[in-house]
Amino acid sequence: MENNFEVSFNSPQCGWMSIGFKDDVTEFNSTTAHAPHSRALSEILQILIRLLGALDFQETLRWNRDPEEFDFVFTKKGDEAFLEIYQYPTEERLEKELVFAHADDCKNVAEAFFTTFAQLYEDRETDEFEFNWHQPFPFEEFKALESKLQISES
Repeated sequence: MENNFEVSFNSPQCGWMSIGFKDDVTEFNSTTAHAPHSRALSEILQILIRLLGALDFQETLRWNRDPEEFDFVFTKKGDEAFLEIYQYPTEERLEKELVFAHADDCKNVAEAFFTTFAQLYEDRETDEFEFNWHQPFPFEEFKALESKLQISES
């Protein structure tokens, strides 16, 4: 399993956000849009909360950059988490390419995402998050993930 996993979501600009994923083997960077998958940020946080729970699962989060689309596939097996990011060249989703894959401890994955969300939250007023992302910061889900991470440390 990899241990050096980094997630970066940069401050949104005009409804777009630069995102990045990096581990010891691969790196993937792109931009994503706030629409049409307007709940993508809160859905990622909800998936991470479930990732720290007891049940194994697989969930797919859809996100886009227009016309390209992405699937973020989160899989949990025991204490291990798998993240696969697939890119579709068009919204027809006829063909896909695996652009990033990472396997790690569930807690490490959740903490890497939490770190970048904490930075977004800290900078939200300076960066005018709501204005630039065209929707509010997913505060409720962010706090729920923070709480879940604290419980898992005990």
